Amino acid sequence: MDASIYRMKYRDVLTLCVIGLLALGVVMVQSASMRVTGNLRWQWTGAGMAQLKLAIVAFLTYLSVGRLDYERLGCRSFRKNPTVILIGIAIVLCAMVLVPGLGKEINGARRWLRFIPLQPSELGKWSVILFLCYALTFRPFDVDRFFRGFLPMLLPVGIITLLVVIQDFGTAALIALCTIVICLAARVKLRHILIVMAPAGAIGFWFVHHKAYRWRRITAFMDPYAAPQKEGYHMIQSLLSFSTGGIFGRGLGNGIQKLGYLPEDTTDFIFAVICEELGICGALLTIALYLGILFVAWQVIRRPRDSFGRLLAFGVACLVGFQALINIAVATVSVPTKGLSLPLVSAGGSGLVITCAALGVLYSVSRHEHQLEAGSVNKADAMRWDLSGTDLAGAL
Repeated sequence: MDASIYRMKYRDVLTLCVIGLLALGVVMVQSASMRVTGNLRWQWTGAGMAQLKLAIVAFLTYLSVGRLDYERLGCRSFRKNPTVILIGIAIVLCAMVLVPGLGKEINGARRWLRFIPLQPSELGKWSVILFLCYALTFRPFDVDRFFRGFLPMLLPVGIITLLVVIQDFGTAALIALCTIVICLAARVKLRHILIVMAPAGAIGFWFVHHKAYRWRRITAFMDPYAAPQKEGYHMIQSLLSFSTGGIFGRGLGNGIQKLGYLPEDTTDFIFAVICEELGICGALLTIALYLGILFVAWQVIRRPRDSFGRLLAFGVACLVGFQALINIAVATVSVPTKGLSLPLVSAGGSGLVITCAALGVLYSVSRHEHQLEAGSVNKADAMRWDLSGTDLAGAL
């Protein structure tokens, strides 16, 4: 009888969390785009129908990537490695966005391409994660040497970050944060990371101070009510959404702030709409689904398996977790306003599909278990990665 009982695997938990977030995104984008209140008949809007179609494509992408063996990303040949090719493509596309006539400007920011329905920064941030996982595991660069190894490895990461920060400071900051955390988890020498962080921090400060609107966002965060109709407007309206939601919310479709009061209600501030219409219960459900993804990644990291799979799981969880955390922190006015969406929930196109593809990689890691092949890394790497224990888990 016990044999007939299905035991849920970690990858099943991951799939349920992905489905839950995608479904929540469809419902909330649809609700946020409805400009009526009350118990009226549910009618699909253009934004809601578009989100539904994208969610289906994204979930099919998640399943397709999850069926592949992630070991293909660990091709030993540097020039033929998929992660190296991907980050090269991402660099070209991120540069093309800045070229007049090729990049499309929306809401004052040029982040999209005219001829491809793709936001290159989304591809760029995930290509950085995959590339770092490959480079720090198989060591095509001797990262123990600063000038001959560590800096050359960070060169493509730095190029993408600089290209992205020109138009999207939030995504660039997210890339930099994940890069630091992944390097720490991979036991890169701390002094090497600190040396790089100093000029990177100075460059980041310059980009914030150089753009007047970015600096005003920082100062407005200190006192949103000092400019209630300008830089503080987003934050005030978001706080109003939380204060009126209560425990169970106003009810699905009955939100008030989405009726022209809360800007970016289907993207950057969709968590505020969730809290107003579904209350604290809806907020906790959303956070629980993200914690479910992190839980699956943690269980994969703890298992005695190959270093590449464990670092991939950590990298994917790192980016999804930090992006969700920052978005929720922005909506709750815990940090200054950033242009980061809520993963799998906010309205989007290429970002939604690419994020599901990355989570498909996590599914693949949980599905395939590879042990480290003898002779695939040098002695220093074998000492660095103790596959018989939970060295990476302990490093976190």
